[in-house]
Amino acid sequence: MSPRPFDSPSDYLNAAREMAETGRPTLARLLAEEAANRTADPVEADRIRAEWLGPNHRKEQ
Repeated sequence: MSPRPFDSPSDYLNAAREMAETGRPTLARLLAEEAANRTADPVEADRIRAEWLGPNHRKEQ
């Protein structure tokens, strides 16, 4: 079975959760950041960043 492509921010967040659970926090953070970047709603994107990346994360403008 081939891996399925990531089509939505939720796919990236699911993968981030899996990486966090398996002890790969750096990959989890990268996936969460990509989820936030792909989220159309700026409020939701900020929530994802706050939850996964912390208050010191620099968001691209």
